Amino acid sequence: MGEVKRILVLNLGSTSTKVAVSHSDRMLFTDSINHPADELKGFKTIFEQYDLRKDTILAVLAKHGISLDEIDCIASRGGNSKPIPGGIYPIGDAMIEDMKSGKFGQHPNMCGGIVARDLARERNIPALTVDPPTIDEFCVYARYSGIPQIKRQSSFHALNSKATARKAAARLGKGYEEVNLIVAHLGGGISVSAHLKGKAVDVNNSLDGDGPFAPERAGGLPAGDLVRLCFSGDYTREQVLKLLQGGGGLVAYLGTTSGLEIEKRIAGGDAVAAEVFEALSYQVAKEIGACAAVLEGEVDAIALTGSLAYSERLTGSLRKRISFIAPVLLDPGENEMDALAAGAMRYFNGEEALSVY
Repeated sequence: MGEVKRILVLNLGSTSTKVAVSHSDRMLFTDSINHPADELKGFKTIFEQYDLRKDTILAVLAKHGISLDEIDCIASRGGNSKPIPGGIYPIGDAMIEDMKSGKFGQHPNMCGGIVARDLARERNIPALTVDPPTIDEFCVYARYSGIPQIKRQSSFHALNSKATARKAAARLGKGYEEVNLIVAHLGGGISVSAHLKGKAVDVNNSLDGDGPFAPERAGGLPAGDLVRLCFSGDYTREQVLKLLQGGGGLVAYLGTTSGLEIEKRIAGGDAVAAEVFEALSYQVAKEIGACAAVLEGEVDAIALTGSLAYSERLTGSLRKRISFIAPVLLDPGENEMDALAAGAMRYFNGEEALSVY
C-alpha cells in the first residue's frame, strides 16, 4: 500500500467535533471544537449538521496549516450500523445507508462517517472506521436475558476497550488473540467486557441499563421495582428513560458527574460522597468478577481505562477487590483518537486486513 504519511482522524460528539492528524504513530495535533446549543438547535436531525461539521473539520485543518491533499487516509469513529464483528471497515455505501435508516440507533458519528467517505472519495483515499460501537462478538449464552421477548445486546465502548485490550496484551508480551482479558471502561458510562482470545464474548449494555451504575447512567436496576416505578403515574416514559441514561448514577446521588469534584468532597469529609463512590467501585468489581466467571477463571490481566481510571481512589479500591483474579493494568483516558489512528496504521502496515461490512 505504500507508506502512510498522514491520517485524518474524526470523532463527532453531540456537542463537539474532534479532529486530529497523525503521522505514522505520532499525533501532529488533536483539536476539539465545541458547538454551543444555539448553534445546533436549528437542526432537526444529525444529518442536517453535515455542512456545519464538514466546514468545522476543514477549518481545523486550515488552522493547523494542513491541506487535504497531504492526507493519505481518513479514520472516523463508527456510527450506529448493523451488529458486526470487531475489525477495520471501509466506510461504504451499505454502511452509510444502514446508519441513515436509524434502525440501529442515532449518534453524531454517523454524520462523521458520511463526511469522511465524501472527503476521501474526492481524493481517492481510504475512509475507514475501527471497532464501531455496535460490534457483536457475543457467545451464544450471553444473549439470554431470562425471557424470550428480550435478547441481551452487545453495546459498549468497543473502540477504546479493544484498543486497551491490544495494549494490555502487548504489555504481557503476547498478541491480542493469544490472551484472555477483562477490560473495564470507566467513563460517563461504564462497560466491563470479557475478551476471549481476541473476541469480546460478553459485556454489559452500558448505554441502555445494564451493569454497574456510572457517572450519568443508572446501570442494572431491580426489575420489579423499575416496573412499579414506570406504572406509578409519577413519571412519563421520557422521564424514566432519562433516569436510565443521563440522569442516573453519580449525578442522581450526588448531583455531579465529575470524579474530581466528588474526590474533593470526600477529602473535605463528605461521608455520603465517599459511600456512593465506594458503591460504584463495588459494582464495577462485581461485574469484573462476573467476567472472570465467563472466562472460567483463566484471566491474563484486568485493564482499567476511561477518564475515571485517573482516580487513584477508585483504582485503588478496585485493586483491593479484584487483584486476586489477575494482574491489574492501568491505561487511563478515552484514547479514541489514538485508537482510530492505530487501527488505520495496522491496515496500512499489513498487520490486519479490512473486514467486509
